[in-house]
Amino acid sequence: YEAFRSLARHPKVVAYGEIGLDYHYDHSPREVQRERFREQIHLARELNLPLIIHTREAQDDTVTILREEGAGDVGGVFHCFSGDAWLAKDALDLGFYLSFSGVLTFKNATMLRDIAKTVPLDRLMVETDCPYLAPVPYRGKRNEPAYVQYVAETLADVRGNGPLESLARATVDNTKRLFKIP
Repeated sequence: YEAFRSLARHPKVVAYGEIGLDYHYDHSPREVQRERFREQIHLARELNLPLIIHTREAQDDTVTILREEGAGDVGGVFHCFSGDAWLAKDALDLGFYLSFSGVLTFKNATMLRDIAKTVPLDRLMVETDCPYLAPVPYRGKRNEPAYVQYVAETLADVRGNGPLESLARATVDNTKRLFKIP
């Protein structure tokens, strides 16, 4: 815990994470995951750092813990968002951003694209999650940072509220605001 605190105090650190709950593989007991998640939220709050949240097959517990631990005080982003409309609403209500990855470009991601349409522009982010989840047309290959363009293009297309440049400017502004980058 002290090692994390020491590292997180470095002046170049702009967020705390990726932290959260992952019940997909069950490599560690759920109760241990929940305890560590709470501890990490406490540390992020102590250091006033926004959180980068990972949740996989654990959205009820994730939202409950974020609420109980006052994570909205520091905010953050649900990274690689692939949850349902309920999770999107709860995350936004807590003051978090939603970041979309290459999954948004997948043919079967209709529900995710529908959710992306409803997220306020000032709460959107895009990412690659490389080396995983490469967007179409690179699906199944190693993901690269440059491929974020395909995520942004898809997001701009499904939202239908302006050119890619407007979305790009908004996501850059959102990133700067969340991570307190001048």
